[in-house]
Amino acid sequence: MSNIVIERIELYQIRQKLVRPFQTSYGVIRHKDCILVSAYSEGLVGWGECVASAYPQYSYETIKTAWHVLEDFLIPTVLGRNIDGIDSIPSFSAIRGHNMAKAALENALWDLLAKSKGLPLCQLLGGVRHQIEVGTSIGIQSTIEALLDRVAQSVESDNYQRINIKIKPGWELKPIQKIRDIYPTVQLIVDGNTAFSLTDIKLFQQLDKFNLLMIEQPLGFDDIVDHAKLQSNVATPICLDESIRSASIMRNFN
Repeated sequence: MSNIVIERIELYQIRQKLVRPFQTSYGVIRHKDCILVSAYSEGLVGWGECVASAYPQYSYETIKTAWHVLEDFLIPTVLGRNIDGIDSIPSFSAIRGHNMAKAALENALWDLLAKSKGLPLCQLLGGVRHQIEVGTSIGIQSTIEALLDRVAQSVESDNYQRINIKIKPGWELKPIQKIRDIYPTVQLIVDGNTAFSLTDIKLFQQLDKFNLLMIEQPLGFDDIVDHAKLQSNVATPICLDESIRSASIMRNFN
């Protein structure tokens, strides 16, 4: 096909029980709720997933807000639309925020377009690699021994090349030290999930000795200034997650 016309779009809300509970500084997650988006054209279907959760904790977006924005605002703008390439997929810039809802529909349209052209989606988007290194995220465990067991499973059995562990005040230096004692060269990331403050600068300076790939979002979810101050006092790269809500914010930060 040279182009596609969006005939219909369907939404599905699903809940899946996690293989094991996942704990961060926010709390414990036992189920994954999400919205699946399917877009149809001439017998083909493309799929997307909305990553918003049921509770507005990590993000202001939730399953209910995403469903509302998709159903009432985003989907009506693409029904019947002719799409012949990535550039013809709308950016939804007229609607402020709600990036998770936008991404879910956009991904479904990308997938549908790739199938219509008989191409892998990665190739349609300009990708050139056939394989990439992948990592895993490990939640806060009940004991350091349990954490080391999870890391061992991830590195030695599952062959993950990168490990991201969740930290919180009181669960940082000792767990990281134990991991480094056993795996001195594995790519290691720690994610603070906004649980720390600038008063913890000395703690983060101690993390420099562990050769971490990065420290992810240790301070406030909407903060940039204090993260910049923290970065000026530590050698380990600070990765911003929740703070970066748009490309313009990132440009201002640079």
